[in-house]
Amino acid sequence: MTERFDCHYCKESLFGKKYLLREENPYCVKCYENLYSNTCEECKKPIGCDGKDLSYKDRHWHEACFHCFQCQRSLVDKPFAAKDEHLICTECYSNEYSSRCNECKKTIMPGTRKMEYKGSSWHETCFICSRCQQPIGTKSFIPKENQNFCVACYEKQFAMQCIQCKKVSHQYNGTARLHYTDLLPGLTEKLAAYTFLKNRCTQMRY
Repeated sequence: MTERFDCHYCKESLFGKKYLLREENPYCVKCYENLYSNTCEECKKPIGCDGKDLSYKDRHWHEACFHCFQCQRSLVDKPFAAKDEHLICTECYSNEYSSRCNECKKTIMPGTRKMEYKGSSWHETCFICSRCQQPIGTKSFIPKENQNFCVACYEKQFAMQCIQCKKVSHQYNGTARLHYTDLLPGLTEKLAAYTFLKNRCTQMRY
């Protein structure tokens, strides 16, 4: 007597038919798809065994349904961004949502690093010191008259030096490093006279 080989769910014979295994149990194609296939986010139909199941964050699509929400172009094997649970190609996303670089005025594409300060954005390579033209990155910097300076360049070009020790006096203010004479104009002469009379370095706090 021939041993039976049936679908684990509907009990129909699987001899001569295509079947799939799940937890070592055989299923006919119809039962497997009804029980275990994922539902496409776009068309709401099951993704069959013969189809390609594309997934993103526990959501699934048929290959033909995996496209940009705005321009409808396929996203298969292409970079994309998510906005309000919709998938959008990088071109549509950048045109609609991305910031523009304060320096070069070009779009800052999704996935690239950007620098932000007081509502303005820059490409990482565009956020540079106005004097030495070197990237500032995440280092301290000092804004002055719509320009940004690394600390070393600012101190060379603008900062006041102590008469006695020749060192620069400065204090910190958030991300940027601000010179006290920028915060309190008119104190430069007083500080110089005070330092001269005392013949020593004086640190002032405000």
